[in-house]
Formats: sequence, structure tokens, C-alpha cells
Amino acid sequence: MHGEGARLRARGPAARVELPGGVRAWSVTSPDHLKRLLTDDRVSKDTRRHWAAFADGRIRPDWPLYIWVTTNSMATGYGREHARLRRLVAASFTARRTEALRPRIEAIAAGLLDDLAAAGAHGRPVDLRESFAYPVPLRVINELMGVPERLRPELRRTVDAMFDTTNSPAAAETNTAELRAVLGELVRAKRAAPADDLTSALIAARDEEGAGDGADDGAQGGGGGGEEGDSRRRRLSEAELVDTLLLMFGAGHEPTVNLLDNAAHALLTRPRQLAHVRAGRATWHDVIEETLRAETPVANILMRYAIEDIRLDGGPVIGKGDAIIASYAAAGRHPALHGESADRFDVTRADKEHLAFGYGVHYCIGAPLARLEAAVALPMLFDR
Repeated sequence: MHGEGARLRARGPAARVELPGGVRAWSVTSPDHLKRLLTDDRVSKDTRRHWAAFADGRIRPDWPLYIWVTTNSMATGYGREHARLRRLVAASFTARRTEALRPRIEAIAAGLLDDLAAAGAHGRPVDLRESFAYPVPLRVINELMGVPERLRPELRRTVDAMFDTTNSPAAAETNTAELRAVLGELVRAKRAAPADDLTSALIAARDEEGAGDGADDGAQGGGGGGEEGDSRRRRLSEAELVDTLLLMFGAGHEPTVNLLDNAAHALLTRPRQLAHVRAGRATWHDVIEETLRAETPVANILMRYAIEDIRLDGGPVIGKGDAIIASYAAAGRHPALHGESADRFDVTRADKEHLAFGYGVHYCIGAPLARLEAAVALPMLFDR
């Protein structure tokens, strides 16, 4: 990953890359250029309206990354549509509600550490990612969303497969159908027995306000059009409901899995860095932010699109309709921001600026929860 990032940076602030299936895009690695693009009204996340290759029919449902760019959620929203969808989720991620999860995160981490200790007592090796880094955020998001126990294995399997970039086109298309089927089953279960969870809250937004006529169920998740009156009438379509749940589940645990995994690996392979923490020369907050910078949990984010030609200072012209990838991992180690030591993991670094959770209106809504999970789980792990 980091070798690839270095090669991309060497090509300037943006470089042409080829994704699976021969799909072309611009990979932007410069932190300054990324910030400008991520706050530029000329850059959209609405695949259907603003990606020329999609509009021309060159992107088909069997493309392995199709689900990443076609969800009907705030991830692909633009303008007022994005704001409408984001508001429906934001109430579940306030600082107060996030902090209220601390005792439950502590209990989950403690139970998992007990299991690790028991395995170690019998001399068995343990997989720290599978046995700790993965289940901490997975259990938290399952509980936050109110996923019944019977649906959790299948939901995990299909979401894991969504992150598998080695999938064949046929396997990716089949998995997408299976994933949406299990999410549909989740919606039916929570409609029948609503509770105090995110899924029930979104269903209430869908059902209690009314979703408008049948045309709304086919509404796409992006775009800035639509009258204000229509936004009030149609708070959430059925497609948007299911795909928002998909976004919450996928984005709600996978980046945190990588954050915990990468932080633990960084400290275990760099004893001097761990010694800084134990001696009080650095905090766990320092560990988390340096991990987010140097070992970004999500290396690249798909996809954004130029609404018109955009000339980058000192770089190329991104043409109207071209796709843009935000290369957060490459940006986090950019020498222009962090100097010659940019590739070095250093918890005592004064400036740990990064873009791991994005920037601008699409800044990750779950960032406070990810940081809280890491702030609880990592000290507990190393205290053991």
C-alpha cells in the first residue's frame, strides 16, 4: 500500500490509475489538493448524474466495485440530497450518544480479552485481528443497529465479501444481491418489533413521515435537485433505507477494525514507541492519531466526479465527468505535509494531521465512535 502511495505521489498531485475492469480514474494524493477538491462544489459523489462512464453505460452491474458507487445513501449524495440523508443519521452519532456507549465498549473488550487470556493459558496462538480488533467494533455496530443474533453471521459474511477486491464480477454481483436480501430481512424484523436502535429510527423516518408515491422507491441517492417541499414529503425511500443501513454497517466497523489492528501492530513491532506511551511521553490519543495518519484504515475512497473541468495547481486538468479517488493513505505520508519523516511512525510527532476520516461535508459521521472504540480497546489490550 505505501509503496503504491509513494509511486503515485511521485507522479504529482493527481495521477491516472486503472481500477479492476479497466475503469480509469484520477488518484489525488496531495493533502492540499484533496482538501480543495473535497470542499469544491464542482466535485460530486452522485454517480448517476456526474460520472460520464456510468452515464455512457460503460459501468455495468457486474463490475466488482459497482456497489461502492451506486448505493442510495448519503455516501453518493450531492447537495441537498446529501444533507437530507445525513441529517437522518446524525442524531445517532452525537457526542452524548457516542460517549454513552463507553461502558458497553469496555464490557465487550473485557470479555474478548478474557477469551484471549484463556486461549493463551492453554498455549494456543491467537489471531489478534480476528479475536479482538474485529469483534469489538462489529459487536458495537450490531448493537447500535439492533441486528438480531440470527442475522449477524450472514450480514458479516456478505459485508466482508463486499470488501474483497479479488471477487470475480459474478461473485460480486451475487454477493450484492445476498447482502441486500439480508438487510431487507433486517428491515422486516425491525418493522415487526421496533426497538431503541438505529435501524428502528430509520424505519420510523421512512414509515411515519411517508415515502411518497411509488416513484420514490426508485429514487437515486445522489444529486442536489428536487424541491424543498419534496424533501419534506419524502424523508427516506425504501432503497435509501436499505442502503443507508448497508453504509452504516460497513463503514461502522471495517475502518475501526483496521485502526485497532494497525495500532497494535505498530506498537508491538516498535518497542520504543510503546515505551513512550508507558512512560507518559505520549498518550493513547497520540497513538490513535498517528495510526490514522501513517497507517490510514481506508487507503482509498471511491468515488467523486468532476462536474466541470478542474485544473489543479501544478497538476493536470481533471476533465468534466472524470472519476476521482481520494488517496488518503498516500496523503497521510506526504512529505509536503510531514517532511522527510513522513514514512516514520512516531507517536511523539507534534503534527499528526491526516485525512483518514475525510474532509468537508462528507466527513465521516462515525469518526467520534471509531476514536472512542480505539481509546477504550487499545489501553485495555496493552494493560493486559
